[in-house]
Amino acid sequence: MAELIAPRLMNLRKMAMKNKDAVAKTTLSSIGAAFKQRCVDEKLESLTEDQEMAILVKMVKQRKDSIEQFQKAGREDLAEQEAAEIKYIEDEFMPKALTEDEVAELIEAALKESGATQMNEMGKVMAILKPQLAGRADMGKASGVVRKTLQEMSQ
Repeated sequence: MAELIAPRLMNLRKMAMKNKDAVAKTTLSSIGAAFKQRCVDEKLESLTEDQEMAILVKMVKQRKDSIEQFQKAGREDLAEQEAAEIKYIEDEFMPKALTEDEVAELIEAALKESGATQMNEMGKVMAILKPQLAGRADMGKASGVVRKTLQEMSQ
């Protein structure tokens, strides 16, 4: 990861206001509030890059869930707003997403590195993968692949 996001937020907000970019303004305010809330909740002076990325990943996931709910309720306008915020977060702050092949290679390497061959060793594999995949791949899908692979290995 390149740099901390929190120090850039003020300048990005100023640019969003100057450019009358409502999506950026709203999204940046949400990010700033989430960062501050985490600092207050955990009595931190500032966040690390990993903590910031975890918050952004959570925000994207929440927005995806909201889109699903808004679409079920027939509120396409709100779903589109959430989708625009996701796009802004991903384009502005998230690292480039990994391809399925890249994820598969990382899983294979983590399995070798951990020496895991049984389901009860899945935690070892995921501990290696988590920092490599954070913000770059769906952890749920990755854990499903690891689980399936370990199940096959233990049979």
